[in-house]
Amino acid sequence: MEKQKTNNRTKKGSGGYSNITVKKETATRFRSYSKRFNKSHSEVLDGMMQYFKENNLDPFGEGTKIILDSIKKLERQMMKKFDRLIAIIKNMEKTSIRPTYEMVLILYEAYVKDGKRPKPEPVKIQKERKDFLEPRNTVPKVEHNRMLQEFNEYKKRCNEILNNVEKVEPMMGKPYLKINMSIGDFESIKHQLR
Repeated sequence: MEKQKTNNRTKKGSGGYSNITVKKETATRFRSYSKRFNKSHSEVLDGMMQYFKENNLDPFGEGTKIILDSIKKLERQMMKKFDRLIAIIKNMEKTSIRPTYEMVLILYEAYVKDGKRPKPEPVKIQKERKDFLEPRNTVPKVEHNRMLQEFNEYKKRCNEILNNVEKVEPMMGKPYLKINMSIGDFESIKHQLR
């Protein structure tokens, strides 16, 4: 075959042109199909043949079967991967999510049951006993006298502290009581009360 020349130039393509006889309907369909790609008829036909060759397709029967088989193969592979993902998610749910959920649920139920918080029991203040001033038959007189002396010293010390208390009324805020006492006296009282 010779290359066709127009004004000493070769037309687009690597070789010359040849006519192929096809039915009018087929030619019309092929022309409209070629326009979709914005390519020449030769380029579209060449691309179609290359596609069939690369994919090992037969346009008259076996080609569609090969495509369907490859789609089914891909579908089976995808389903296997989905099954693996589902197994991983179920395992996570069984080993970590479900136990955590159940622990939180137990804590929540315990909180709801204890929603009525128990009232703190009132502090029972013992009535002031004055019978320790009376001498007992079981306590020796020396011990009794020592206890009386300690009590009197304690009473005297409490009175001194009470005499040093003064009321302070600030410009802002609530009034409060202030004890005028040196740090040394405060430390000795703390030491005595231990």
